[in-house]
Amino acid sequence: MKPLRSGVTTGLCAAAAAKAATFSLLTGREVHQVEIQAITGEVFKMEVTDTIIENNGIACAVRKDAGDDPDVTNGLKVFASVEKIFRDEIVVDGGEGIGRVTKPGLKIPVGQAAINPVPLNMITMAIKEICGLMSYQNGIKAVIFIPGGEQVAKRTMNGRLGIVGGLSILGTTGIVEPMSKQAIVDTIKAEIDVHLAGGKTNLLIAPGNYGKQYAQEQLGLDIKEAIKCSNFIGETLDYLCQNEVQGIMLIGHAGKLVKLAGGIMNTHSSMADCRMEIIVAHAALAGADRQLIAALMECVSTNAAIELLNQAGIGSAVWGSIGQKISFYLRQRTRGSMAVEYVVFTQEHGTLIHERLERAAATDQ
Repeated sequence: MKPLRSGVTTGLCAAAAAKAATFSLLTGREVHQVEIQAITGEVFKMEVTDTIIENNGIACAVRKDAGDDPDVTNGLKVFASVEKIFRDEIVVDGGEGIGRVTKPGLKIPVGQAAINPVPLNMITMAIKEICGLMSYQNGIKAVIFIPGGEQVAKRTMNGRLGIVGGLSILGTTGIVEPMSKQAIVDTIKAEIDVHLAGGKTNLLIAPGNYGKQYAQEQLGLDIKEAIKCSNFIGETLDYLCQNEVQGIMLIGHAGKLVKLAGGIMNTHSSMADCRMEIIVAHAALAGADRQLIAALMECVSTNAAIELLNQAGIGSAVWGSIGQKISFYLRQRTRGSMAVEYVVFTQEHGTLIHERLERAAATDQ
């Protein structure tokens, strides 16, 4: 199999664009390619796609290449517009298509452009490098902007994080790893931070949209502030345990949450797809015969297995048994640091398990 191709972050693109624009501003010469170093030390040669002469400065653009990562910002042009200011300072702000932070809890103060600290430092250092080469003594103001960024941002989690009006300039290394697990986990943590900063100590967690929909339609819960943890249930629980969270409600489809009964906290099928094995083990404990066990092992969906269990009259017993193991592993993972209420369901069969694990007393933790 061909290895997946890495890409570059919006942060590295912004730094490259700012470097190119500063060079053009201070030399009067257009630049078509710029070298920029990622935090890892790797040097990238990036094409400058646009150079625009403005009233007070110059804007340059670099096109975002996400490699083989399914990034919604792939192909967008990241611009940096620079102008001289007569004080010894580098000022970086966001313009068109760059979001603004409206909620506390992120690493960026409320009211500022959504340019994360590492990219902000990369942009600043790139500008300073050119200023040093040109022996320029005064300051530079840079405005990062992405045409179309506001529309693309609607396909991201920015709105849930309180970032409005556009995209975030992101990146911790400058390099996008394909299908980056860490990027997803970092986004989940950021969303949790926003809720905690808002004073919330009881949170609603769902692996995906099915859980959110069930919470709203069947349980009557407000899902506007539900946190989607994707397959990373373990990492989400770990982060919640590190913070002042009193309790959570975890709501998920049986096809995912049944894996928790095996101690599997990353529920992606590429990590472990043992739904039927777990169901079969608990069916055997409930008295299933060899013929039923064989039929269960042939099922391709959790719903198909539920049908067989119900026909055999052992559905309730099996899900009760599975619930005991889910409770066991959730207690192990959270160490009693918070109350955990969880709901396992399917749309066709409703709630299969609904349990609440109380928070441990302070002396027991």
